[in-house]
Amino acid sequence: MSVRTVEPGSTLGIVGGGQLGRMIALAAARYGLKVHVFAPDADSPAFDVAARATRGAYDDAEALARFAGSVDVVTYEFENIPAETAAILASGAPLHPNAAALATTQDRLAEKTFVNGLGIPTAPFRPVDSGDDLDRALAAIGRPAVLKTRRFGYDGKGQRMIGREGAVDRSSIMAEFGGAPLILEGFVPFEREVSVVAARGADGSFAAFDLCENEHRDHILAVTRVPASGVAPETAASAVEIARRIAEALDYVGVLAVELFLVRENGTERVVVNEIAPRVHNSGHWTIEGALTSQFDQHVRAVCGWPLGDASRTGGMAVEMHNLIGDEAGGWAEILARPGAHLHLYGKGEARPGRKMGHVTRLIP
Repeated sequence: MSVRTVEPGSTLGIVGGGQLGRMIALAAARYGLKVHVFAPDADSPAFDVAARATRGAYDDAEALARFAGSVDVVTYEFENIPAETAAILASGAPLHPNAAALATTQDRLAEKTFVNGLGIPTAPFRPVDSGDDLDRALAAIGRPAVLKTRRFGYDGKGQRMIGREGAVDRSSIMAEFGGAPLILEGFVPFEREVSVVAARGADGSFAAFDLCENEHRDHILAVTRVPASGVAPETAASAVEIARRIAEALDYVGVLAVELFLVRENGTERVVVNEIAPRVHNSGHWTIEGALTSQFDQHVRAVCGWPLGDASRTGGMAVEMHNLIGDEAGGWAEILARPGAHLHLYGKGEARPGRKMGHVTRLIP
């Protein structure tokens, strides 16, 4: 892919005004770039740190066209952008990652079909659009299994476990999802969840951060530890190679995360792809202090056509990142008093249960 180099002093457009957009904007500012954020909500955290902000709906074609015409390159902080939105943006400015990568990764069926097509393992899966489809999918895959919406699910939303035992009330289950297209995924007997956060440059260069180990609570990422403990070097290398192959096949430019299950069976260790996130990722927040180049700096470098940075850990130290969920951010003063704690608050107003309000990182010698 040929990507025009965006010079310092140019304007980076960011679609989405949440904490990821905020941290991309902060990284861009350090490189002498101006930032223009497009988001629908007046209290978007990224607005506070951007040179310019446009409040508009993601289906407002005129507003999107004006936004794209005001910037030198566009990126996005979340994957649930309609295809029509991506097309409008791409017609007005270079869009990275590209619209095809976005379309592939925002639909779980398309994503798993794509990954399997590369010869990379995932959980077994079947599309489900009706009660009859659900019966056939359960017969093929078995139980336990997880029924998910194909689009727009995150942090455990839009999914339902179907256990090994008991009757399956298919009418009730299908009604639960309100007619949305679904996918049934076989349950993977994993030991841990891990992830690779990596970047691909416009010139095809590739740089991956160390394999992360992720701990979830109530389906929300709570803690990331780096490097993942007790994982064989060849397994970690395999996970990085999977991320590289995915990025190359998507002709990807920018940072992406590949979430994987670590599986141990009969004395062997392997990884199975769970999901791809076509953006900077929560499990990469540790890189702000914990790596020589943060995931946000790396993303800005990639989408602007600049050389990628060194993804090595700072001083080779281990790192822990804790998300601050809901009212946990209220303990900011106590966190600041901890030696070696690096606090990041996202500037959000209401600390609702389950809402990511910030994170704290600690480097471990």
